[in-house]
Amino acid sequence: MFAFIFAFYYLGAWVDGLLSPGGPDDEGRVLTPVAHAASLIATALLVPWSMVLQRWLYGVRGASLTSVVSRFRFGLFGKGLLAVGPTLLIALAISEHVTPYRTTEWLQSDVIWLLVASFLLVPLQCAGEEYGLRGLVFRIAASWGRGRTTSLILGIGVSSVIFSAIHTTGNPMWNLFYVIFSVTTAFITWRTGGLEIAIVLHAVVNTLTFIFWIALNADLAERLDRSAPVSPSLVIASSLVFVGAAVVVWLRTRRSGPATTPSGLLEQ
Repeated sequence: MFAFIFAFYYLGAWVDGLLSPGGPDDEGRVLTPVAHAASLIATALLVPWSMVLQRWLYGVRGASLTSVVSRFRFGLFGKGLLAVGPTLLIALAISEHVTPYRTTEWLQSDVIWLLVASFLLVPLQCAGEEYGLRGLVFRIAASWGRGRTTSLILGIGVSSVIFSAIHTTGNPMWNLFYVIFSVTTAFITWRTGGLEIAIVLHAVVNTLTFIFWIALNADLAERLDRSAPVSPSLVIASSLVFVGAAVVVWLRTRRSGPATTPSGLLEQ
């Protein structure tokens, strides 16, 4: 993931240099549409890369990383989006409303193209992280255990620790946010037998966050600084949605148990 990010960072900087010979920061911009798109595409590449690694290292076909039926279940994805989308919208709106942040002037062209990049690419970026962490890493770590409970603990624990670590923040509140998100999405992935709901939660949070920032002319230097203090309202409101989604999934699968791979699927 970091290799992709570094490569696309320099590619984006080169393109920005062509578009703005004076430099993309000549008007005080922290993030350009090209840099934003490049970083999102870089992380989105974890989707095919995770599938390639699974096939190459373990001999398991890449499509099985998506779900126990080796395909993306759009019906489940749609139900999840309808269930958590409005709730997360309200949670993030409350957080923005109760916490004052600095604003700044944005170029009209930046607003337009940052919105385009956010709508089109943020969901793919989130899918990349889910395929990499709740998909491949979860499976690898779970395979270290000999029993069902041990495997589950290893899968959730290792994927959550790595997810929190790669976001590299010294702020305890942000770390708590990442841990809660990681544990709940890993749990949901296990119970539903696929990445669809985890992708919904991740994509909705990130996409709505960028849209709020763009709509409010947010000072991105402040917002992107993960070492700065963060409002407890963001952690509390969003975490309640994450935990609530996990509880609903648990209740709906209480009798059936976690979804499992159909017999013979991996041998096909």
